[in-house]
Amino acid sequence: MELGKKIRELRTSQNITIEQLAEKTGLSTGLISQIERNKTGPSVASLWKIATALNTSMNYFFEEYEKKEPVVRKRERKKIRLPNSNITYELLCPDLTKKIEFLLVKIKPGECNYDDQISHEGEECGLVLKGRLKVKWGSREYILEEGDSIYFDSTVPHRYVNIGDKTAISVWAMVPPSF
Repeated sequence: MELGKKIRELRTSQNITIEQLAEKTGLSTGLISQIERNKTGPSVASLWKIATALNTSMNYFFEEYEKKEPVVRKRERKKIRLPNSNITYELLCPDLTKKIEFLLVKIKPGECNYDDQISHEGEECGLVLKGRLKVKWGSREYILEEGDSIYFDSTVPHRYVNIGDKTAISVWAMVPPSF
């Protein structure tokens, strides 16, 4: 997928300069330029900031994943993996255009889903299938073991960190879809 091209097209269609986008996102103009030219890949947090600044959802950048059938077979799951990331997101829902987002998330030891805590509209519920996750939610931290779940308001800044020694596998539902 050509993430950089989509970002540049959306930015220019809104008559926003790289400098203006940098100001809105808190990212450097150099980083945005490199992302747009596909010289570097954005982190999930950076892509989130760009999508928000351009008044779109992250779904916009992955719209080629739209599927009309209601069943998602294990071998047919769409995988989202951003460049320079060791985290894999697998869509458990047919596409990213419905009212709920359902993801299988695989995070390698020591990795986290965002560099910084992020917040967005809605609510999330997660279940750890394998491994251990530390969920940072506002100023609080929760350690989740296999079988533990968590439900929270997504407007409070949050992130997940794999604190175990094996890949953490978890399932997340979010409303409204935020990816």
